[in-house]
Amino acid sequence: MRTDRNWTTATLVATRDVAEGIREFTFKPHSGAGRYPSGAHLAVRVLIQGKTDLRYYSLVGEAPLDECWRIAVKREEPGRGGSAYMWSLPVGARLEVAEPDTHFELTRGTDEALLIAGGIGITPIIGMAERLMRSGRKFRLFYAGRARNQMAYVAQLQTALGDHLSLFVDAEGERMDLAKAFADLAPQGEVYICGPIGLMEAARTVWEHSGRKPDRFICETFGSSGRFASQPFTVHVVGRDEPIAVAANQSMLEALEEAGVGVVYDCRRGECGLCVLSIVEHKGEIDHRDMFFSAAQHTAGDKLCACVSRMAGGGEITIDPLFRGDRLFKSGPELKQLVNS
Repeated sequence: MRTDRNWTTATLVATRDVAEGIREFTFKPHSGAGRYPSGAHLAVRVLIQGKTDLRYYSLVGEAPLDECWRIAVKREEPGRGGSAYMWSLPVGARLEVAEPDTHFELTRGTDEALLIAGGIGITPIIGMAERLMRSGRKFRLFYAGRARNQMAYVAQLQTALGDHLSLFVDAEGERMDLAKAFADLAPQGEVYICGPIGLMEAARTVWEHSGRKPDRFICETFGSSGRFASQPFTVHVVGRDEPIAVAANQSMLEALEEAGVGVVYDCRRGECGLCVLSIVEHKGEIDHRDMFFSAAQHTAGDKLCACVSRMAGGGEITIDPLFRGDRLFKSGPELKQLVNS
């Protein structure tokens, strides 16, 4: 759990719709908007059903514009409540936000970069493309979406990037050829990708089969997209009598926290692996939504990331959180056995 974030108050100074169902929010932080690393995001305190929660939104652009931060939020229907809250905000609203942080930063000096964005995943990619364009490094940006009117910032990117940009619009019958794209990439080239889980998994599978180095495939997830629509399901915890209900608009991690089962976490996007839980048994199919485990580990089905993954179709799952908060008070032989288990 992150405790070292620097929080500040920011005022919403403008909004505009940048595509169908996608709204841009411009915030002016009271502490000043300094430069931030590529791929950076803001942690925003939101209010959902009377409770404070956190949501993470990628910053748009390489640098602050007029001393302001910009994010773009897709309205999710149904969703977990974060996007609905953001869309309800009037200009002039004040929010608590953490200063920019990144787990998705460009490296320097590689032969070539291939940027891949799917849908709202374009938001962190824009700043990367702008930075690469300014630096003169060789790169391409592949941007995919269901329909052109649902793809944010297309006109801006076409003007700024020219031939560096390739659009792939499902409604127009255009598809990415990932195998060719990776084959055409320089030997030491890197891929930076952000998009829905289906695109991420497909790209990672092709990358693995290409024989390229895993550390040159750098990704960031939505943290909420899966192969199945979110539905309520039930969690049973080893050593606990009462089952825990997880709502459709709630993550397993949030439900466990509400029930007093503390689980260590950080990114809340299925990337860092801190919230990994052991699966004892399950009824139904697991919808793995993380990018921490490999496809083979997903198939094995003995662990999952509580912050994003869930049961499909209202199933049940029994988990064993080995580092549950109420077990940290053990000592002596019990603690030794826990640590070595």
